[in-house]
Amino acid sequence: MNTTRVARRVRYSSAPGAARRRRRRWLDAAAHALFLLAAAAAAAVLALLLRDLLQTGLPRLSWAFLSSYGSRFADRAGILAPLVGSVYVVLLAAAFALPVGVATAIFLEFYAGDPASPTWLRQLNRILQLSIANLAGVPSIVYGLFGLAFFVRGLALGRSVLAAALTLALLVLPVVIVSAREALRAVPPSLAHAAYALGASRGQAVFTVVLPAALGGIMTGSILSLSRALGESAPLIAVGAWVYVARLPVSPLDSFTVLPVQIYHWASMPQRAFQEAAAAGILVLLLVLLGMNGAAIWLRNKFQRKAEW
Repeated sequence: MNTTRVARRVRYSSAPGAARRRRRRWLDAAAHALFLLAAAAAAAVLALLLRDLLQTGLPRLSWAFLSSYGSRFADRAGILAPLVGSVYVVLLAAAFALPVGVATAIFLEFYAGDPASPTWLRQLNRILQLSIANLAGVPSIVYGLFGLAFFVRGLALGRSVLAAALTLALLVLPVVIVSAREALRAVPPSLAHAAYALGASRGQAVFTVVLPAALGGIMTGSILSLSRALGESAPLIAVGAWVYVARLPVSPLDSFTVLPVQIYHWASMPQRAFQEAAAAGILVLLLVLLGMNGAAIWLRNKFQRKAEW
């Protein structure tokens, strides 16, 4: 067999493989272009939105706007009461949701999910997991109606900060549980096994080894879920957030208003000055959200550096 015939046979035998490689390269390039186009479109829409907000709301943003209460006169309307009310409600919601969510995640991950657990406990684990998955997809207005029926009227808490915080705590609780479970699962099992080998009990292994290692992921997921709660307006309207409050809340049973409700009220007014106030309020809300997301990233990086395995 001469050299020409061997080269021709090799070329013919590798032709289908070369065609497949060309097709894969073409598909990869097409997918790359499609993803780049999608990202560019999203960034362009976001840039247009931010430009419109800055042009409309930035001239209205001032210390007087941040330190004044609401008013029926647009040029005097400020955002102090809804800004403080939002922070108050979200912090109180975090105080209720985080301990319950993390404790539930630990129970589901280390106690109810153990194959050696009793049958009723494993069935309870499946029921809880199914319920949490379903609750995570429930619209926020349903939580608001539940809060109105149970907290405002059933427990007679009224249109108070406490009722709003408990409603938001229920809203973010499924997300907190899911993110906490994912953070606990990310910890290598060898750390817990090493603790067991040294004679630690299950509780000691969880609270002294696994939980500190997972703390960064837990806090990141929790802060991001609270960021979502900060932007919610439907459940707070349902539990009775006011659009005008002339004083700051000093106790959990005081009346309140929040940024999304105040922005919605100003945006519904026909006067141009109220539209500018709404745009300035959106800028303040975005700054608060960016601050919370930045805190989540900082905490994640800080605790990930400590938890090296």
